[in-house]
Amino acid sequence: MSLLYPPVGFHFVVAFEIFPQSPQDGRFQEVSGLNVEMQMESLREGGELRFEHQLPVRTKYSDLVLKRGLFVGSAVYKWCKNAFEDFEFQPVNLMVSLLNEQHLPVMSWHVVHALPKKWDISAFNAEQNTFAIESLTLTYRYYKTIRI
Repeated sequence: MSLLYPPVGFHFVVAFEIFPQSPQDGRFQEVSGLNVEMQMESLREGGELRFEHQLPVRTKYSDLVLKRGLFVGSAVYKWCKNAFEDFEFQPVNLMVSLLNEQHLPVMSWHVVHALPKKWDISAFNAEQNTFAIESLTLTYRYYKTIRI
């Protein structure tokens, strides 16, 4: 009998549908924002004033935030640079995959029509021994969860 444990949250990969790619393009230290929320509309019922109905309207997806060490020569860097400096936006899809101990996907999230929204570089501090970290905030239409 084998025991099943929840997957670890530190073994993952991000794959952008950008070509050509470098090995750095999938290396991130943190991914956050895989959230979805149902927006509701209130409806008051005539004659019954004690409560109101909550009806689902649409889903709303949070921004996706990716953090990693600063890689200047990557395709993701060029994609962001084109958007922010040249105002050339090219939507891309990407896949965030949680991996098991054999480095195989356990669960994936296919993010559709992502665009760069914010690009942030960490503070430079001569008193600390840290890497320069870039944070990339993406807006997207939706994601699909793929359970493997």
